[in-house]
Amino acid sequence: MSPVILSFCMLSLLVAVSTTGADEAAGDHCPSASHKMGKIGGVIDTGSRVGKEMKVAMEMAAEDFARSSCSKQLVLQLEDSSGDLAGDASFTVELVDSKQVQALIGTMSAQDTGYLSKIDKNIKYLPTISLTSPAITPPSMAHQLPHFFQFSDHITFHIQCLAAIVGHFKWRKVTVIHESKNGFSAYSGVLTLVSDTLKNVSTEIEHHSTFPPMPSLSNPGAFIEQELIDMRSRSNRVFVVMMSSLEMAVLLFAKAKRLGMIEKGYVWIVTDEIASLLNSVDSSVVHNMQGVIGFRTEFARTSKPFKRFRSRFRSKYRSEYPEEEEYCNPSIFALRAYDATWAVAQTMKSSTGKSSSKDLSKGISSRIFRGVSGVMRFKNNVLWQLPSFQIINVVGNSYREMAVWSPESGFSKNPERHNGENSSSSFEGWGPVYWPGGKGSVPCGWVISEKDKPLKIGIPSMSAFREFVQVCFDQVNNKTCATGFSIKVFEATLKRLPYDFPYEFVPFNGSYDELVKQVYRKELDAAVGDFSIEPGRFRYAEFSQPYIDSRLVMIVTTKPIKKIRMLKTFTKKLWFLIVAMHMFIGCLVWILERGSNTEFEGFGGMLWFSVTVIFYAHESLSSPKCSSDASRDNSRLDLEPFAGTVHTIRQRLSLWFPSCSSA
Repeated sequence: MSPVILSFCMLSLLVAVSTTGADEAAGDHCPSASHKMGKIGGVIDTGSRVGKEMKVAMEMAAEDFARSSCSKQLVLQLEDSSGDLAGDASFTVELVDSKQVQALIGTMSAQDTGYLSKIDKNIKYLPTISLTSPAITPPSMAHQLPHFFQFSDHITFHIQCLAAIVGHFKWRKVTVIHESKNGFSAYSGVLTLVSDTLKNVSTEIEHHSTFPPMPSLSNPGAFIEQELIDMRSRSNRVFVVMMSSLEMAVLLFAKAKRLGMIEKGYVWIVTDEIASLLNSVDSSVVHNMQGVIGFRTEFARTSKPFKRFRSRFRSKYRSEYPEEEEYCNPSIFALRAYDATWAVAQTMKSSTGKSSSKDLSKGISSRIFRGVSGVMRFKNNVLWQLPSFQIINVVGNSYREMAVWSPESGFSKNPERHNGENSSSSFEGWGPVYWPGGKGSVPCGWVISEKDKPLKIGIPSMSAFREFVQVCFDQVNNKTCATGFSIKVFEATLKRLPYDFPYEFVPFNGSYDELVKQVYRKELDAAVGDFSIEPGRFRYAEFSQPYIDSRLVMIVTTKPIKKIRMLKTFTKKLWFLIVAMHMFIGCLVWILERGSNTEFEGFGGMLWFSVTVIFYAHESLSSPKCSSDASRDNSRLDLEPFAGTVHTIRQRLSLWFPSCSSA
């Protein structure tokens, strides 16, 4: 082989080795005098799923940053708090005072940090990055912690997404379940914010249940089961699980499944801190959550940086936690822990010389970072960006992606849709939703509980017009019933409600004014009837929209004209007398005329004459065709009184049959 060819092969091999190892061994080419960095402290609960992901992600960030920036002096000090507040406090003080960390990253809340700052003044001025999601900062503590940063979306966006889901399905009452951690219970304003936001979609919180932190309970299963039994005895069937750990949610749904609360008629909604971890739980947990609706933070899951991060994260997570090898996908919490560590390290590197805590805090708040979770910037020490949430529905062994919600565009199918038009109330692209118990119509979210009684609806038993209200008694079902226009309007209104409305009619024998006062005194829940809205009544109760225009009117009953009513022209005795007189006169005319008048030869002619004499002016009455003058005179004499009677009858009948008068 010639020397030229050999040299070319050696050069090609060197280039290939340098290219493939550039990303993995960039630190091998760093100068010996590496940039001096600082120490970053971390306090997390490595016993929880979120804590494990954060630990792996933070270690990856420290390694990657040191390799890419030739910063060998970056030190990451992690401590395990085991989910104990006392452990958080002791480890935090140790990191700040003994190990001299320049920044702190962990799951501490604003309340925890405020408490620790009173114990150790150094903590108050130490840049602290909280990975607690969502971000909660009481207004009273915002100015007390100028160096406290929350690396998550503000809770306002999470609550708005929750309200949009509840409002989309028109549920009017919900039960809120939360864990007493991360500031939810310490800051009562969160529950007030949830209540106020739900009121914007005509929904209220019927009941809320606070669970203590799981590590603090000696028998968490028994506690959760008793709470669920109490909730099951209530009427509401829409449950919202928020601000809770994955461990609590897993136990909660296992107990709910056993108690029959993941069945038809129930609705369960989980927020981001649970929905974002559904890729990290086994199939038994998913089986207990069939039909659950949730929303999780949307990020670029198809981007190349995320795919590279996921591949390396899965490998490292398997090596540290081999017992969870099948469930090693990173969640949004791992991504933000990685980005937070990188952001603090990058700020430290940008500082020249020995930087103070104030300089680090200023650098973090003023910079814009681009990480695997997206673009990050802070406003008022909270991660400031308009998030998007992906709505999911748990089905089978996984979940379906139903829609995307964002504050500026509401619900949409496309996460890139940002046209500023809120379509939360009109979006119909969800498709079929799998509810607990299987597919079907949207659950009404409300049933008659053991503690509830049907509403008492008062109705006037002596209504002025039966066409509006008429009281009756159903002997078959042994209950009071009612009919009429007012009752039909009431029943038609109830059919349009998205939930059941149990009620019973209570007849009231008093006046209308007294019936209205019964509602005012809470002896009746409501009243239905032909009420006129008067100033005296309006002071005691609210009235629905009136049936007619608001003005002074007179109500008169109308009755249909029936042919049979012509018989009421005369009394029964008079009608019998008229019939008898007709028969008598008919017989008399028949006897006198049958010999000389061919029209009266048969008996049928006599009967026909008796009937038609009322309606037709017979020639027999005016000029009878008799065979002799004597019979003609007798006929005139006998029929003249009868002719007058016939005339009277025809005049009265003309009121009912106008054709009679013209005959």
